[in-house]
Amino acid sequence: VMMVLLLAIVAVLAVKSMTLPNASAGLKFYLLPDLNRVQEKGIWETIFASMSQAFFTLSLGVGSMAIFGSYIGKKRNLFGESINIASLDTGISLIAGLIIFPACFSFGVDPGEGPGLVFVTLPNIFNSMGGGRIWGSLFFIFMTFAAYSTVIAVFENIIAFGMDLWGWSRKKASLINTLLITALSVPCILGFNVLSWFQPLGKGTSILDLEDFILSYNLLPIGSLVYLLFSVTRWGWGFDNYMKEVNTGEGIKLPRAFKGYFQWVLPIIILIVLIQGYINFFG
Repeated sequence: VMMVLLLAIVAVLAVKSMTLPNASAGLKFYLLPDLNRVQEKGIWETIFASMSQAFFTLSLGVGSMAIFGSYIGKKRNLFGESINIASLDTGISLIAGLIIFPACFSFGVDPGEGPGLVFVTLPNIFNSMGGGRIWGSLFFIFMTFAAYSTVIAVFENIIAFGMDLWGWSRKKASLINTLLITALSVPCILGFNVLSWFQPLGKGTSILDLEDFILSYNLLPIGSLVYLLFSVTRWGWGFDNYMKEVNTGEGIKLPRAFKGYFQWVLPIIILIVLIQGYINFFG
């Protein structure tokens, strides 16, 4: 219910944002491709940025999709469900862009500021709306529930791992992981104050930057590559077993013509993304 209400508010905000002064400049910046900027940044860096976003937003490489896929009944087709998830995720991301970028150009905010934009542009939008305080309060309440659902999705795999490998109950696995998450979160929090002297990746960096590097530049692409190679090559599960499982149930079927793409093209792309990430970070 909370997610549906959040989506409803997001749709209202998108309409409101597109009616702000100078919103057209933001829409142009957001929706019209600029090949000059692609040439300036480089094609591989552009691909790296887009695939990194896909890895992150879909929780690829850390087991979240795999564990939830295992909970789906055999009547439902995994390939069809994957298309639904990717389509919904892409649609929500596009709508979020319709909120953020017109507001950036309307209120003079740099669109390159990163994830913190949501906390800069949205309050300005709420201030320009009738009953903005109510809209703003509801939005951030619903977004809090969305954040909790993301945490649950990410750590469900770890909890299931403890249950399957060591026979823990769900309550015990959840408690142990809560304690571990809390303990591992403390250095990140202290990295902005007590431990600010610790700059692991060079001057001006923090423990959060180190954790982001470990996750975004290593775990997500490497984890995705391992899952991919295990699923579709003879050194792991095998492509035939993969096809049998992914096409079980009603829905869209995955053609065997994708075998070469999964076994060769996609692994090469992920490797290039991994290497390009290191080049961008250390270059």
